[in-house]
Amino acid sequence: MRYKKKHIIFVDDEPQVCKAVEQTLSRDFDVSCFESGHKCLEALDKCDCDLVITDVNMPGMSGLELLAKVKRTNPALAVLVVTGYGEVPLAVRAMKAGAADFIQKPLDRENLLHLVRTLTDQTGSIDHLVAKKLTDAEKQVLHLIVSGMTNKDIALHLHRSVRTVEQHRSHIMRKLDVTNLVDLVKVATGMDLS
Repeated sequence: MRYKKKHIIFVDDEPQVCKAVEQTLSRDFDVSCFESGHKCLEALDKCDCDLVITDVNMPGMSGLELLAKVKRTNPALAVLVVTGYGEVPLAVRAMKAGAADFIQKPLDRENLLHLVRTLTDQTGSIDHLVAKKLTDAEKQVLHLIVSGMTNKDIALHLHRSVRTVEQHRSHIMRKLDVTNLVDLVKVATGMDLS
């Protein structure tokens, strides 16, 4: 039985970069390349996608603007941001805006492949079955944790004791197989918590 390749969308206004990335990834993934954020958004309306990779500096819509629009319409979709040398502050802004990770140009073939495999494996493994393991109360607590609330804030918000919230949090972390808050947030951002 053949498995369906994961679909990657790569966005960069330089055709030679698009061609090189497509050649690098096309053995393991279905790759669609676009020269603008607008074309990427049009494609996302019509097809499934497992990962968006976008350059930061592009004419028209920047990579950070594209990231914001993708996260608004599809918060679970991973976005990998490509930055040029010396754009570390931009990369930090991208991470704060919801980027899954960032990679610097010039793109190293092995690093790119490794990062894409890691990100697509994460999104593939965080499926609806994992979310279904959680009770409705646990999903509600997880949603509030991801939004930045403390246990005390969550307890006040849900009219529960702090101890109850701590128990929910402990169950959530065990069920999702994570040991710290950073990993919990990473896993939760790829889940459908509805």
